[in-house]
Amino acid sequence: MSGRPIPEPSPVQLQASSIPTGSPSLWDRISTWASEHKAVVYTIGGAVLVVTVGGVVYYLSDTNKAAQGPSVISPKKKSKKDRKKAKKDVEEASKAESTTAKKPIPASMETEDELPEVTEESVAALDEQIRKDYAAKLKAAGNKAYGSKDYNKAIELYGKAIICRQDPVFYSNRAACWNAMSNWEKVIEDTTAAINLDPEYVKALNRRANAYEEVKRYSEALLDYTASCIIDGFRNEQSAQSVERLLKKVAESKGKAILEGKEKKLPSPTFVSNYLQSFRPKPPPQGLEEDAELEDNTGKGQLKKGLVAMGRKTADGYAEAADSFDKALELGDLGEHEAFAYNMRGTFRYLKGNNEDALTDLTKSIEIQPSLTQSYIKRASMHLELGNRDAAANDFEQAMAQNPDDPDIYYHRAQLHFILSEFAEAAKDYQKSIDIDKDFIFSHIQLGVTQYKMGSIASSMATFRRCMKNFDKVPDVYNYYGELLLDQQKYQEAIEKFDTAVEMEKQTKPLGMNVLPLINKALALFQWKQDFSEAEKLCQKSLIIDPECDIAVATMAQLLLQQGKVTDALKYFERAAELSRTEGEIVNALSYAEATRTQLEVQEKYPQLASRLQGMGAGISGMR
Repeated sequence: MSGRPIPEPSPVQLQASSIPTGSPSLWDRISTWASEHKAVVYTIGGAVLVVTVGGVVYYLSDTNKAAQGPSVISPKKKSKKDRKKAKKDVEEASKAESTTAKKPIPASMETEDELPEVTEESVAALDEQIRKDYAAKLKAAGNKAYGSKDYNKAIELYGKAIICRQDPVFYSNRAACWNAMSNWEKVIEDTTAAINLDPEYVKALNRRANAYEEVKRYSEALLDYTASCIIDGFRNEQSAQSVERLLKKVAESKGKAILEGKEKKLPSPTFVSNYLQSFRPKPPPQGLEEDAELEDNTGKGQLKKGLVAMGRKTADGYAEAADSFDKALELGDLGEHEAFAYNMRGTFRYLKGNNEDALTDLTKSIEIQPSLTQSYIKRASMHLELGNRDAAANDFEQAMAQNPDDPDIYYHRAQLHFILSEFAEAAKDYQKSIDIDKDFIFSHIQLGVTQYKMGSIASSMATFRRCMKNFDKVPDVYNYYGELLLDQQKYQEAIEKFDTAVEMEKQTKPLGMNVLPLINKALALFQWKQDFSEAEKLCQKSLIIDPECDIAVATMAQLLLQQGKVTDALKYFERAAELSRTEGEIVNALSYAEATRTQLEVQEKYPQLASRLQGMGAGISGMR
């Protein structure tokens, strides 16, 4: 199962800038943000059509399909009159180039003996009208042979027709014969000839795209299907679906290569901090306190060093902590802290995306000290991320058997319910966590978000108001309350809450500040005032503070795309893929990158189509 860790960093976010808590992936949220708030939006048959300021048009799947990534699709809905005319045009075009020869063939053309014999030399001596007549007779005979599935004869006849006249239909019909014989290279050759004669020949583009796909030349297939969609006015649903399918194939192919060569390293400090703070803070195990006198060249000394480094909440601090936990187990002689050491090393291996080794460490921790319930909880999150819901549920049961009064168990089990959209069950577990320990802020915040998801807006807002009263010095409260306000389009109030959160972050964590309030403010300013400039500045500021923040990178990519800055947007989408932690996230990021790359290729290879697409966007940019 793709997506973020389940015992998530912090509460489930409502905006794209949020780190999900066992909820749809970052790219689902980016899709939602782009489609709902930052462009002209239409819904046709359950699909979201997004027309950006720069005229770039993208198809964004709904929540259940977003993992498949975005694709180009129709910018506007046709009127009934236009649809009837389009249908008639398609039918007439189909009749005109039918390869099944539905019309009766004249008696003079029914036998092969009556067909003209042509060579390049003989045709050169004929006038234009005779060449045209010969070509028509040979094409008709080719259609008849094709209809009889005599493909070799049809290929021969279409070839003779081509000698008489360079017609794109003849090449495309011959390509249909090669297609029936699965000779994909010949299909590509003949459809390319047809497209060279008629760059907007939709049938040839689709046929070549299919051949490219058969020989696994997915990028070329994607470009052809995209061009076909634009030329055909997005009337062909099959072509639009092919674009979506090819985007996923290209992204999956490239994603596997990236994942295989990807260095296992920690994600951004924002992500790590949010994950670690999803567990209630506890004092260091006895004997590992910061003032404990332990040598660095001992296992216990390295454990203490790792805990101190974690407390800095910076990229360097987390990297040092990961190294220290590795060394602690290498040095050994950990005594009663051995299970804790495996827990911590497993935690950081998990954050690096090394799930297999992380599972081994946490299982070892459980075997040594079954009462350490946190190891069950973390292992459950990994099982869920890998799609094993039953194993995750079993881990929670085992944890409760050890300590039914551990509030972390109920908090993280609620995350499992939330990701599965079991909101009523999630709310019960969040409340149980609060009943055991009312001082953990994230249980309250998550309860409020869950109430909001359930449609209990008044209850949700009341929960957040209580949070601001009881946890008035915690920036997360203001950030997430701001998100609820933003979702209700209460822009001024939302921005005030984000500003409060930013100031608190600066005061309490100057070296490890959480950049999410900055990104949320950027989104609010854009939604409210279409202020691209200030929104970009806030995202850039976020990236200066936390260069590895994939949320800031993805948000910047969308801001640029909305302005039609396709080349710049592509760089950020590719960067987002590099920063993504799991295969699912990489594929989603690359889907956006490939859609953007295809937009650039269309502009380069089919400039008349690029202007037409942007014209479509411009034509409806004022409609709501």
